[in-house]
Amino acid sequence: MKLKLTSWIFIALILGAALGHFAPDAVVWVKPWRTVFLNGVKCIVAPLIFASIVMGINAAGSVKALGKTGIKAILYFELATTVALALGLVFVNWFRPGDGLSIGSSVAESVTKAQQSQFTFSGFIEHLLPTNFAEAIVKGDVLQIVLFSSLFGVAVMLAGAKGKPVLSFAEGLNEVMFKFTNLVMTLAPIGVGAATAAAVADHGLSVMLPLAKLVGTLYFALFVFCILVLLPALIYSRVAIISFLKELRPSILLAFATTSSESAFPSALASLEKMGVPKRISSFVLPLGYSFNLDGSTLHLAVASVFVAQAAGIELSLGTQLTMMLTLMITTKGVAAVPRASLVVLSGTLVAFGLPLEGITLILGVDEFMDMARTSVNLLGNCVATTVVSRWEGETLAPEFSK
Repeated sequence: MKLKLTSWIFIALILGAALGHFAPDAVVWVKPWRTVFLNGVKCIVAPLIFASIVMGINAAGSVKALGKTGIKAILYFELATTVALALGLVFVNWFRPGDGLSIGSSVAESVTKAQQSQFTFSGFIEHLLPTNFAEAIVKGDVLQIVLFSSLFGVAVMLAGAKGKPVLSFAEGLNEVMFKFTNLVMTLAPIGVGAATAAAVADHGLSVMLPLAKLVGTLYFALFVFCILVLLPALIYSRVAIISFLKELRPSILLAFATTSSESAFPSALASLEKMGVPKRISSFVLPLGYSFNLDGSTLHLAVASVFVAQAAGIELSLGTQLTMMLTLMITTKGVAAVPRASLVVLSGTLVAFGLPLEGITLILGVDEFMDMARTSVNLLGNCVATTVVSRWEGETLAPEFSK
């Protein structure tokens, strides 16, 4: 039986831990492969974000098509993702899962970089757009790349028929980067094994405890998010919650098992229409949410980013954390439907804030467990968002699904 990539990553995690524990002197021969994998991840970021955002913006067809429904949907998306980011910050600072690790080639160097990333508000505004897009790509400045790509996507839409060739290029680039990501991810087991071996050689098997704590922190934070945000949203929308969850259960379980909310999209869309959500709303808001309302992924990125800082021994100020969260709020838009999209966004964020990329290879070892939870919440959050927008549009659900 052919093993999946996830299985190889788990195997590499175990082998890496064993190598670091029993033969720490041999780690020097495998450690460079960690850098090779990280470099591969870094080179994905700019073209993938550019192509996916241009496509996402133009998916609406026209500026007019976004209309009133689109504005309402975006309003809900931003409220939900803001709360997700806030909860992620609260719990990662409370539980501090990164304590006890020491990653990065030089903690002092990383601290200096992180301090340089503590923008003032005026500096942050001035920094939003690049003076040179190529320079933003070279520096890995993901915020500037996203904002440039967003404006470019709107310009392509406004150009109408003359912008179609550019949109076709973006679609082709997106597909190519999708394949390129798959190729880079084939190196993931080697990168994870090398990173785990290095971490265990430096710190012993105790390095596994912070990773388990990271997974637990994420699951707890996602549970609280569902209770504080999604449940009240369903109550507000006058939804029969038990019936709603029973109808969506197959889709949620599919998303959880496959770690792909896209695989559950057709069944989720059919369930929403069965509940009585008009097709004009469900077929617009649900796919829009796949690009702009990744509640689970957004919360995970908040936790993972600060986890890496903690693991590097860097204490980020509240201002820097808030700036990081604002960056994440923007950079999580438009990168859905890409395997390990969170990994790509996280790498760009770490580079932008001077945090060590070595943290990614550690996180990747337990990423499958976290991906199951965040993907399920992504799907559930988008289904809830669609029912809320339907409520705002004055629509009511079928009798068996409404109170």
